[in-house]
Amino acid sequence: MPCHPARARQLLTNGRAVVARHTPFTIRLKDRTDADSQVDGVQLRIDPGSKGTGIAITETKQESTPDGAATTVRRGLMSIELRHRGWQIHRAMRQRAGYRRRRRSANRRYRARRSHNRTRPKGWLPPSVQHRVDTTLATAHRLSQYAPISEIHIEQVAFDTHAMSAGCDLTTAEYRSGTLAGTEIREYLLATWGRTCAYCGASGVPLNIDHIRPRSRGGSNRVSNLTLACISCNQAKGSTHVEEFLAHHPARLAAIRAQIKSPLRDAAVMNATRQLLTDALAGLGKPVLTWSGGRTKWNRTAMGLPKTHTLDALCVGQLNHEAGNRIVRVPQQVQVITATGRGSYARTTPDRYGFPRLTRARRKRHHGFATGDLVHASVPRGNWAGTWTGRVSVRASGKHSLGTPMGRFTVSHVHLRLLQRADGYAYSCRQEAAE
Repeated sequence: MPCHPARARQLLTNGRAVVARHTPFTIRLKDRTDADSQVDGVQLRIDPGSKGTGIAITETKQESTPDGAATTVRRGLMSIELRHRGWQIHRAMRQRAGYRRRRRSANRRYRARRSHNRTRPKGWLPPSVQHRVDTTLATAHRLSQYAPISEIHIEQVAFDTHAMSAGCDLTTAEYRSGTLAGTEIREYLLATWGRTCAYCGASGVPLNIDHIRPRSRGGSNRVSNLTLACISCNQAKGSTHVEEFLAHHPARLAAIRAQIKSPLRDAAVMNATRQLLTDALAGLGKPVLTWSGGRTKWNRTAMGLPKTHTLDALCVGQLNHEAGNRIVRVPQQVQVITATGRGSYARTTPDRYGFPRLTRARRKRHHGFATGDLVHASVPRGNWAGTWTGRVSVRASGKHSLGTPMGRFTVSHVHLRLLQRADGYAYSCRQEAAE
């Protein structure tokens, strides 16, 4: 069972426990087995998100009110903010596609794209989206090994992207055909922008369709991301941000911003992973209960808590306010787990054009350490003399680079002691949002 830090220090001092893992800090009892113990189960509550996921470990107990009635109280034992790196994977995949596109065109002959020669299995998701399911499942599996989790509560929300794109409620015909059914995009843009260039206001000249947010910078082909531009403005803008291109024309920039709608990428990711994540968590062998986002919001509002992923995770599930059920403890410190990956499989580092620049070493571990390992350094002399704890970046020479909150310095491997192997995540802490 999760315990107070003071209790953990007492068990370690008396020799009854040993440190099983440094981050998150986990101890293991030496004088008691699982068969000889009787512990109450805890609940794992998950609030999924596109960029980050909130996770909370809670315990539920029955208490008596002053008038003798029984009520249920929920205590938050641990809060975790899991930060995904889907945007990094998406950027790397686009960069790799650009390299392959250049190589196909450089060979001066047509070669079919590899994606046309492959079949995707049922339930396939892009790597940047599948990553969100995998990291959440891996974290839940790891927590189920550290704590006696009896059940898993997850918020399952579906977003109506069609209505969100239109900005209003839609009828049956509009859902089936779309709000712009029977309209050509060019005619729609000409009517919307008055047949003038959105960047300089020129009229009576040939107009091109331009992406407000360039495709090379993550822009989509939605109508709200399209505008009209004359040839000179279209070439001058290129792939620069519209804020940078119209920095000296705030009025025109405000008119263009008024048309841009919020992107639906995050909502689409949630719709694509909502059921897959629930099915994956069911494979852990724990009962999985799904709840709506409206119930989570109702619980959070009734408890007077601000909106964060971790507090939303704490409020996931049944909580009968009319019967006096309430949340009596909110963890003030949040464990932040950031997905960093386990390195690259590529043996060659390319330049900005995709040409090989240098060859990477095949070995990832040098002198017993790998990049990302958590180590304890005892530096005997020099400007960095003292004891330090941080993540190491290894070199084949044995002169490794150690990152600390005070900066980064070089230290020999003989002065390092391994605390925890790199597991593809970076760990830090932050304070919970104030009420």
